[in-house]
Amino acid sequence: MTRPVKHWDLALQLDIGGADQPLFVCIARGLEQAVAQGRLGAGARVPGTRQLAAALGVHRNTVIAAYRELLAEGYLESRVGLGTFVAASLPESKPRRFGKPPPLPGLARTLGYALGAQAVQAPGYVPVPRGTLALYGGLPDVRLLPRAALARAYRRALADPATLSYGDPAGHPRLRQALASMLSATRGLAIGEQDLVVTRGSQMALALCARVLLSAGDVVAVEQHGYAPAWQALRAAGARLCPLPLDAHGLSVDALATLCETEPVRAVYLTAHHQYPTTVTLSASRRLALLALARRKRFAILEDDYDHEFHYEGRPILPLASADTAGSVVYIGTLSKVLAPGVRIGYVVAPAPLLGALVAQRFYLDRQGDQATEAAVAELFEDGEVQRHVRRARRVYRARRDLCAHLLARSFGDELSFRVPPGGMAFWIKARRGLPVERWLGCAQREGVLFQPGRLFDFEQRASPFLRLGFAGLDERELVEAMRRLQRARKQARG
Repeated sequence: MTRPVKHWDLALQLDIGGADQPLFVCIARGLEQAVAQGRLGAGARVPGTRQLAAALGVHRNTVIAAYRELLAEGYLESRVGLGTFVAASLPESKPRRFGKPPPLPGLARTLGYALGAQAVQAPGYVPVPRGTLALYGGLPDVRLLPRAALARAYRRALADPATLSYGDPAGHPRLRQALASMLSATRGLAIGEQDLVVTRGSQMALALCARVLLSAGDVVAVEQHGYAPAWQALRAAGARLCPLPLDAHGLSVDALATLCETEPVRAVYLTAHHQYPTTVTLSASRRLALLALARRKRFAILEDDYDHEFHYEGRPILPLASADTAGSVVYIGTLSKVLAPGVRIGYVVAPAPLLGALVAQRFYLDRQGDQATEAAVAELFEDGEVQRHVRRARRVYRARRDLCAHLLARSFGDELSFRVPPGGMAFWIKARRGLPVERWLGCAQREGVLFQPGRLFDFEQRASPFLRLGFAGLDERELVEAMRRLQRARKQARG
C-alpha cells in the first residue's frame, strides 16, 4: 500500500506585473505551468488552499478562486473528502482569457558546455522483471542475510547520536578494527585498523585508488576477460588499458613482462583468487613471478579479492598481499558478497602513504561513509553474526554449485563444456556444437531466465561462445526451474 506523502510548500513563479491579470489568475497560470513542466504530474494531489495561501503569502480566497479557475478549465479535479488533484486526463491547449502564461522553461536537456576529457557514460540500471530468474554471476542470495540481527544492530547504532554526525573519513573505528581482525585471521595480513580504509563498496575503493595512483595516459595492464566497471573506473582516471591473455593458470605474467619492455606500466589490475569471470586461480609460480616483476619495474598491483570467503575445495589461496614485502600490492575487498550489495561496504589495505592520499580523496568526494551502517556491521562482526553467516552461506552455495553442475550436465550434455569452479559464485561455460549464445540469451529472456554472455567480459566486447552462469542467488527449487526454462530457450535458439 502506498503511503500518502506530506506536501512540501510548492514554489511558483508568478507573473504579477501585468495590470490586466488578477492575482488569482496569476496563481492559476503558475500552477498550470507547473503541470506542463511535469512538476505536478497527472493525478498528483495539489496543496490544500490554506497551505498554498500561507506559502504564497496571499488570502485563502485568492487561492480558492485560482483552483476554481483550473477546475473549470479541466486541469484540476476535486474528490470529496480527499482533496484536489491534477486531472488524470488533461485538456488540450486553448486560448487564454487573460493573456499568455509567464515563460518558465523546464530543465534543459542539452549541455551548454563541453564535458571533460575523462568523462565516461555508465550503463542504465535495468531491474530484473518480476518472475524472471536471474542466473547472474556474483549475485548473493540476500534472503540468507541475518536481517533481524542487522535491524537490531542498526537500532542500537542510531541510538548513539554520534553516528549521525561527522566521522572519520577512513571509516568507523570499530568496523576498521573488525575488518583488520578478519583479514589478519583469514588472509594472512598482519594489519591493524590503521592499515585500511573503509569505502562504499569495492567500486569506490578502486575508483579512489585510480585517482591517487594514475595520471592521464598512464598504462594499466588488465586481464583480457574481466570486470568492465573496473576498467571504466581506471579509464575515468585517464588510464590507457592494455589487455593481457589468460589461460588455465591465470594471467600471463610473461606477457606482462613483455609489455613492460615496451610500455611504462604504472599498474596491473587483476582478480587473482577466483579470476573474474573465468574462475581460475593464479598459480603459485605466477604469483611469485608477478611480485618479483612489480618490485623490479616498480608498478602497483591492484588485487581485487571480491569473493574470497566462498572457496569450497581445500583451503582458500592467500592473496598476493600476504606475500608482498615491497609495498607493491593494493588489496581491495568487499562485503557485498558476504552480506548484501545494498550494504555498500568495501575496503582498501595498503601502505600508509597511499592510504593517506585515499583518505584525502574520500574526504573531498564523499566526506565519510555511512557511520550508522558501519557501526551496525561492526556489531555483527563483534557478536559473531558475520562469521556464522559466512559459514552457513558457504555450505548453501556449495550445495547449489553442485546441484547446478548436475543440472547442467543432465540438461545439456556435451552442448556445454565447463569445469566445476573450486570457489566463487558462478560457472564459466563454453557453448559447443554450434549453440548460438546470443540467440539463446534472447530466447531465454522471453522464457523468464537470464544469464550473462561472454561478450560482456571481453575487453573488445566481441561475441564469443562463452557465458557466465551464477548459482548463488537462487535456491534449489529456483535452479531446477531456471534449467527448465533454459532448455526451452535452447530448443527455440536452435530453431
